[in-house]
Amino acid sequence: MKTINIVVFGIGNVGSTLVNQLIALKEIWENEREIEVNIPVILNSTLAFYTKGGASPEWETNFEKFGVPYRLPEVITYIKEQKLENLIAIDVTASAKIVEAYPYLIENGFHIIAANKVANTKSQQFYKELRELLKVNQRKFLYETNVGAGLPIIDTLQKLVNSGDKVTNVRGVFSGSLSYLFNTFSDSNAAFSEILADAKAKAYTEPDPRIDLSGVDVARKLLIIARELKLEIEIDAINVESLVPKTLNGNSTLDSFYKNITLLDHAFLKKKENLVPDKALRYVADLNVQTQELNVNLLEVDRSSPLGALKAADTLFEIHSSAYKDKPLIIQGAGAGTTVTARGIITDLLSLTAQLNN
Repeated sequence: MKTINIVVFGIGNVGSTLVNQLIALKEIWENEREIEVNIPVILNSTLAFYTKGGASPEWETNFEKFGVPYRLPEVITYIKEQKLENLIAIDVTASAKIVEAYPYLIENGFHIIAANKVANTKSQQFYKELRELLKVNQRKFLYETNVGAGLPIIDTLQKLVNSGDKVTNVRGVFSGSLSYLFNTFSDSNAAFSEILADAKAKAYTEPDPRIDLSGVDVARKLLIIARELKLEIEIDAINVESLVPKTLNGNSTLDSFYKNITLLDHAFLKKKENLVPDKALRYVADLNVQTQELNVNLLEVDRSSPLGALKAADTLFEIHSSAYKDKPLIIQGAGAGTTVTARGIITDLLSLTAQLNN
């Protein structure tokens, strides 16, 4: 029986779902995979819960009762005192502060699995230095959920590159929230603001929807893909069309955004009315590897195309390569939601555990 010891950073929607899924899988993995899952510590930004025997189904209540303020070195000391092996830090935050601690975690024996995109979208220098540190310390860093939630985008790109295939273009709808907004808007008479409120209620968008509408998150995903394809670029090299009117941007309050949200309705209704019948609006990311052009724009696409036929909150990635020249490799599926993202993290965990066996 192999024991893996997981420290979870972040207990928001995805983090909490992840912990609950791991607890539910514990007996199955022990019986079918001979893997014992132990979660000795669960942390949010201010409190640490030392589970003392592993997380139980009552962990959320216990976290509130027994969580204590912490500094990361104290957590590391506790781990060392317990003589725990096969250490895995799972970062389910959006925190830059946690990413700054990655080198410290790696040097103290942790492999890292991250839903957090920050490490892969910081400067090219940090990106390189992190990978050099991982190599020196023989640690692994997995981040499949950075781009496609539960979809195998990173794994597919890595396998294509490692097989000698030459990827020439990656294009698609990378945001589950924006996919839902425009898929619904194209087929509905509802106002854009009503659809946005519905998406927020379904937890598809960020608490501040301007983050989704700004296109920054899509640009980050495109940057991560570009770097997987060995392009050395920075985030500011990407041309991004923000969907937030200047009067409603981040310089205004969120309350002001909602009070004036009908400005969005007018702008998008006009775009919709100008569409010809066989077209639909989609928020598309596009990477041309040869020219190193990276664009994120609201485009008119054919309804009969894979992008135009998208439904619900599905995302879609078209990968063109030497092997997939005439017809692209298409990966499509749910691109938003806590459950699929948590499952994606578990897929990374399974992959890492298999490597630990070696």
